[in-house]
Amino acid sequence: MPKVIGGILLLSLYSALTFYIGWGLKQWLVSLGWFRYPILYWLVLFIAAFSIVIGRLHESLKTFSVIGNYWMFIFEYGLLICLTAHLVIWLSPFKNVQIIGSIAIAVLFVLSIVGSYLAYSPVVRHLEFTMDKKTSGLDTLRVVVASDFHLGVLSHKRHLERFVTLSNETKPDIVFLVGDIVDDDPKWFVNEGMAGVMRQLTATYGVYGVLGNHEYYGKKIPEFVEEMEKAHVKILRDETIRIDNTLIVTGQEDLTNKERKQLDALKLTDNLPWFVMNHTPNDLKTPADLGVDFHMSGHTHKGQLWPNQYITSRVFELDYGYKMKEQMHTLVSSGFGFWGPPMRIGSRSELWVVDIHLQ
Repeated sequence: MPKVIGGILLLSLYSALTFYIGWGLKQWLVSLGWFRYPILYWLVLFIAAFSIVIGRLHESLKTFSVIGNYWMFIFEYGLLICLTAHLVIWLSPFKNVQIIGSIAIAVLFVLSIVGSYLAYSPVVRHLEFTMDKKTSGLDTLRVVVASDFHLGVLSHKRHLERFVTLSNETKPDIVFLVGDIVDDDPKWFVNEGMAGVMRQLTATYGVYGVLGNHEYYGKKIPEFVEEMEKAHVKILRDETIRIDNTLIVTGQEDLTNKERKQLDALKLTDNLPWFVMNHTPNDLKTPADLGVDFHMSGHTHKGQLWPNQYITSRVFELDYGYKMKEQMHTLVSSGFGFWGPPMRIGSRSELWVVDIHLQ
């Protein structure tokens, strides 16, 4: 019962905020003399607001999912901009709704252009550190780390091709894909033939990945793992493997799996460099205490859209970037793709190239 009441309250709040955005837009349209057909106006607005739900009802309604993803951007920034515009009108001597509304719409448009650019033009970030471990015949190790591709309708095949090109150009020894590789359902990965693109990744010791929360949301993990095998990506599910007597790699199940193993149960006794992939950076103390050398995560997207990063920075000990935790090197990526709107403000799509010196 409390969950039902909470859901009703949340739905009511969301509907009220949607109405507020629509009311603000209506004021601007009226000032321009463009407001017509009020019933149709509010119907279209609320269909857009709930299109992300409509799009999940059937595969034939996927267009509504796309609309819903864009609406998420409009909702967040429309709310902020609408509130700012009303404060200007109410608290300043400048009361021209037409001009202020036009500026507000222009700001939203510019933010959408900038956000799209930051989402679809990934950058390569570099990190270099020394690890107090030695492995036979190897002084340096080049690692590519990427997460949160959310491959699907909007994070599409061309975006994956960008990753493969950027990764291969760095000539990595090993590639790690740290969860949320597909956006819930792997069907778009299959339909667009993305396995053929992913298969082009080159790395001396191979390509490895783990599950994220969105693979669990899609409820098609066997199909996903099979597709990754076709793409020559080894998905580690609470597994630890030894690679060519050079390093040890552990891939943890996502937190969504309540039966996932504890990390200490996955530890080997070898004194080789120990790399751990855990999609969500929920706990850095345990791996640091167990002697993990390099811990990799994603999930946070660095908030993806400003000012959400102020929330993720409060939730996680490390929500983005590099940190030395005791003797453990820790990296959290903001992701190569995006979730929801294909836009980023205050973050950027990225992959990390990590050069590790072994001594």
